[in-house]
Amino acid sequence: MKALQYAERGRALVAELPTPTIADDEVLVAARSVGVCHSDIDLLEGRYIIPFEYPLIPGHEWSGEVVAVGPKVTGFRPGDRVVGECVIGADHFGFSISGAAAEFFVAKPGWLHHLPDKLSHTMGALVEPFSVAYYAIVRAGGVDASDTVVVLGAGPVGLAVTAAAAAMGARVVVAEPSADRRKAAEALGATLAVGPDELDTALDGLTRGRGADLVLEASGRPDVMARALELVAFQGRVGYIGIDVGQEAPAKLGLIQSKELRITGSIGSPGVWPETLRFLANSGIDLSPLVTQRFGIDEALDALDAAHHPESTIKAHLELEGALTG
Repeated sequence: MKALQYAERGRALVAELPTPTIADDEVLVAARSVGVCHSDIDLLEGRYIIPFEYPLIPGHEWSGEVVAVGPKVTGFRPGDRVVGECVIGADHFGFSISGAAAEFFVAKPGWLHHLPDKLSHTMGALVEPFSVAYYAIVRAGGVDASDTVVVLGAGPVGLAVTAAAAAMGARVVVAEPSADRRKAAEALGATLAVGPDELDTALDGLTRGRGADLVLEASGRPDVMARALELVAFQGRVGYIGIDVGQEAPAKLGLIQSKELRITGSIGSPGVWPETLRFLANSGIDLSPLVTQRFGIDEALDALDAAHHPESTIKAHLELEGALTG
């Protein structure tokens, strides 16, 4: 089989590898659609939040089709369309465990969920980033039509947050430098999508100076993370989703107390995948326009290169056989 393999730090290749065999309690999956995430680039460059070793196969945003199951596996059978969780106990699929950027890969049934019939394989590979957004909103206490939500940053997760919050009924204001990403935010239900310099005026006009009920920080930039405290209303909420490790920026921490703020942080999407899949199937949200570039497995290095250029790529996908029709 062919696979995208990280042979060592900074060196990726499309490798010919043996098709894996499965144990009695394992499932063999044929990949159909695999998203390339910025954390896949960090992984190639030697950075991740838990230990890992090369060589490895990345790919934690995926959908696929069951090819074979071990004799002890129940609940799945060949032909089932599936998606799978990333965080598995202390391990992360596609990071400390080799992932889905291959024609075939091995999974445990406990990681897997059936992909609803309403969702394409392309949508299936967007479930993982959407689940991160959904979980962040749940962690922050949820939203409804009474809430004004500010989303800082319109990368894939920021756009997924926008779609989720809008579908829950909230008014959503997105701050993002890229005009293309602002346009994508509006297509996903944002009430307003503005440049960062326009945010104060837009938010004041929408809330009559009260500020946001919930600010969801999805950029991971320390200065923007600090800014979130200034945008939120009295007794409002701030949720941090964008990942930053070790950088610093001045912040007005006294606002946490003087505004009586509730602040949450989230990583991954533990425990919410069944709800996330039902939400996507029942809400009618279409995230597939976020996939701005598609590549075959032979072009996996081009997909990685595309993901290095967020100014022209929102999300790059590896689309394997059957991805667009299944």
